[in-house]
Amino acid sequence: MAAAQGRLSDGAGGMDDPKEGDLHTGDASPLPFRAAVEALRSARLRPQIEVEPTRAPQRLAPHAYALEAAVVDGDQDLADGRLVLLHDPAGHDAWRGTFRLVTLVRAELEPEMAADPLLPEVCWSWLTGALQARGLTYGEPSGTVTRASSHYFGGLSARPAASQIEIRASWTPREGLGGVPDTAAHLASWCDLLAQVAGLPPAGPGDASVVTLPQRRGPQSR
Repeated sequence: MAAAQGRLSDGAGGMDDPKEGDLHTGDASPLPFRAAVEALRSARLRPQIEVEPTRAPQRLAPHAYALEAAVVDGDQDLADGRLVLLHDPAGHDAWRGTFRLVTLVRAELEPEMAADPLLPEVCWSWLTGALQARGLTYGEPSGTVTRASSHYFGGLSARPAASQIEIRASWTPREGLGGVPDTAAHLASWCDLLAQVAGLPPAGPGDASVVTLPQRRGPQSR
């Protein structure tokens, strides 16, 4: 199993390069936030998923920590994403809590699969199902599922059409002892979602009901 401090390909795309000051919570951060971040750093994940800290957004909450990940097969990426932990000690009305998890997950698909009218509902069910499969309690879920297609012309006409699925979501994790959510379990659930989108088989017996993504476009070079 790979630890959450693993490496990520330079080809993750759309992610800012991390700066040293963005990767640490600092002694001034509240204890619950430091404990939640430490749990993220120590989580054990599937070996096909490479994770590393990245720059966290600065304006969404007083405290934030971010990870980016790629599902890797040899030297090829099957899917990638970003998970951000937000914390506001004063609480947030929209969150109904002091912590919030925000995510982006994306992968390429075959155009025929991208045209399936039920695809958005299925992808959203993968997110909620991944959380439920690990027995996690959460609130105020929200998000979007977006599919996009690219067709090439002129000098690029030799390229095959490409379709991509993108899941953006956020939810409020239940806070446990000391006001700290089980962020390691939420990270594991998020990695389950990444694996599903990438088309990997379930990790264990507890994931037997997972429906993997058919007709996914071949892996992309890193």
